[in-house]
Amino acid sequence: MALAHRAYSDEMANTTQPTQQSPQEFLAGVTPERRREEGERLLALMAEVTGDEGVMWGPTMVGFGTYHYRYASGREGDMFRVGFSPRKAQLSLYGINEDPAQKALLERLGPHTTGASCVYVKRLDAIDEEVLRDLVDLGYQHGDIDQTA
Repeated sequence: MALAHRAYSDEMANTTQPTQQSPQEFLAGVTPERRREEGERLLALMAEVTGDEGVMWGPTMVGFGTYHYRYASGREGDMFRVGFSPRKAQLSLYGINEDPAQKALLERLGPHTTGASCVYVKRLDAIDEEVLRDLVDLGYQHGDIDQTA
């Protein structure tokens, strides 16, 4: 029985994990140039706000801090608190639309769209950097999640 539970838990584990690649090394290869420059700006901004240097999670996401989650479904794992990915079409910002205070701030961010757990921005220079700093700060304060109790 324990083996079956372990297999279930492994199957439900987060496949996105920290890697050994540095964010700077990853960003150096990002294209187009504008997206690379925006990634470098986000790395500096998030590092300044969080006091964390940032770590690559998977091949394309830069994350800051970690938290542990455990859901009633049995899924559990670790994930970064805030982060970003400089995708070609748009920037994906993670951990900045999780709570009511962040949702209120998003109204002042500037042009963006939202997904289930991220915010998409086409141009970094089109959004309010101070609002982004506040969103990152709130997201970095995110604690562990335990929905099994």
